[in-house]
Amino acid sequence: MEIQPIKTYTGKIVPLFNDNIDTDQIIPKVHLKRISKTGFGPFAFDEWRYLPDGSDNPDFNPNIPKYQGASILITGDNFDCGSSREHAAWALKDFGLNIIITGSFSDIFYINCTKNAMLPICLNKEQREHLAKFEQITIDLPNQTVSSPEKSFTFNIDETWKNKLINGLDNIEITLKYEDLIEKYEKTC
Repeated sequence: MEIQPIKTYTGKIVPLFNDNIDTDQIIPKVHLKRISKTGFGPFAFDEWRYLPDGSDNPDFNPNIPKYQGASILITGDNFDCGSSREHAAWALKDFGLNIIITGSFSDIFYINCTKNAMLPICLNKEQREHLAKFEQITIDLPNQTVSSPEKSFTFNIDETWKNKLINGLDNIEITLKYEDLIEKYEKTC
């Protein structure tokens, strides 16, 4: 999967203001049978997203027509608590989300986001509620801001992850930059 750089990004939002959304709610364990990173999107939020007969739940925000095609999730506190399954990040990415804005993340999920070219952003509740009033918002990763048509908020991100996301790099691509040195070292062993 080719990683797309995230620099200045304008996208449609979908609010889902639940606190303590865990990995089982994001991707139930029954759907963890795939061996690739793709194909999990249809199962994201499975138990909330679908009614018992398999039809779309009309009360679940991502199913509401005005939120269709959203790529930015604005959610409650303590997002992705629970087990440390990378499948949760894969499911959200495959569902079409590129940016998750919450009050707090589990540490492992935060890293899983960055490793899967998703930008995790922490903002306080007032800021998230303000952003959720708008159909689209803009994220400026180099300047670390999230903007609505009315206000702009700053967020923190580690410089290493920021650089990887801005340049569309993953750990393999970074390692391949040292391919000549690696080969040289291997010849000496």
